[in-house]
Amino acid sequence: MSTHDVRFGGSGIPQTVLPEETADVSDRLVAAAGLDGDARRDAIAAVAARAPRSLSAWAALGDAGRDTMESYAYYRIGYHRGLDALRQNGWRGSGYVKWEHPTNQPFLRCLSGLQKRAEEIGETDEAERCALFLRQLEPSWPPAGLA
Repeated sequence: MSTHDVRFGGSGIPQTVLPEETADVSDRLVAAAGLDGDARRDAIAAVAARAPRSLSAWAALGDAGRDTMESYAYYRIGYHRGLDALRQNGWRGSGYVKWEHPTNQPFLRCLSGLQKRAEEIGETDEAERCALFLRQLEPSWPPAGLA
């Protein structure tokens, strides 16, 4: 995939597909997922520290957060890093970022996690903005099987 992979769907709406994570990051996240509790979270945090642009690491940290606010913070970082990555890959503020592309899933997980945590802390406006943005990026949101 090129650095700037923007595709046009059948309706002419552009679709952005983010690039793959490096094998090193992916391998370390897989290894971290096999750990339990704080060891798992610490291993994921170590991946994020070495690869702070890894959306997979931020999504995993959000999932492994010890409480709502910690998860909220990690998902928010992943969301903002994801917007940067989308722009670097040709996204111009509109168009699809489809779940069907595995490389887009970490960004969408961060946005979804941010939406859910915003609801939990009473940030209704933010939760609504995130929910709308998810449906704009992926009209069939939520995908089957997403926890």
